[in-house]
Amino acid sequence: MDLSQFGWQVRHYVRRAGLAFAVAVMVSPAVLFFLWMLSLAFKTEVDNAAYPPVFIPDRLTFANFESVFKASPFFQYFINTVIVSGGATALALLLGVPAGYGISRANAKGLAVGVLIARITPGLSYLIPLFILFQFVGLTGTLWPLVIIHLVITLPIVVWVMIGFFDTLPAQLEEAAIMDGCSEWQAFRYIALPLSRPGIVVSAILSVIFSWNNFIFGVVLAGRETRTLPVAVYNVLSFDQLSWGPLAAAGLLVTLPVLILTVFVQRDIVAGMTAGGVKN
Repeated sequence: MDLSQFGWQVRHYVRRAGLAFAVAVMVSPAVLFFLWMLSLAFKTEVDNAAYPPVFIPDRLTFANFESVFKASPFFQYFINTVIVSGGATALALLLGVPAGYGISRANAKGLAVGVLIARITPGLSYLIPLFILFQFVGLTGTLWPLVIIHLVITLPIVVWVMIGFFDTLPAQLEEAAIMDGCSEWQAFRYIALPLSRPGIVVSAILSVIFSWNNFIFGVVLAGRETRTLPVAVYNVLSFDQLSWGPLAAAGLLVTLPVLILTVFVQRDIVAGMTAGGVKN
């Protein structure tokens, strides 16, 4: 074997090993926390309070999950979260995809920066004025305020992702369609929109994940019957004692749908991000 080829292979394996080590370092805290939450959810309170800590108990128990469902209408909170996340994502796609297309084709960099600023602005900045507005029109305690205010989360994500994706599509395709007699709306609908499917999938998935995990909007605007799952986890806490088992079980129930969704659509996320990050 040539020494230069051998040196190239060594450098290649060293880079791969370094990358694997860096990924393991970054991912290991999240994996450890999830495994510990999984352990707490299936242990009794005696095992959870034991010292030294017991990671794998002698006997698994489902009592923590039973107490979560008995203490609150957890299934109703799940339905509320699906409605809020799904409704906010659908509205964001309806408004954000055309907006991203218009900003991209108009090369309006200022609007793109404004969308980014809206995404990184703390949610509390929007919460107080919108809460006053919803209270004035009598919508507090319903699901409508949550769907509307979650647009603060989902709409900037959709617009920003779609701007980057439409930038990769050659404008000559729409120009050719317009020369053949299509209007600008028809060129968007029949040419750009079908080609943007990977970007739409990515923005929809990210919107659902971020909306699903939001806590601050739900704890302020939701009523007793319209709480979402993150608020339901908070309600597991009590002033009398801190029960780690039910708390971990509730957290696991909230995390599991998003985790399953991410596992099944991770290929679409990577493909959409890759497609939106390469100029044609």
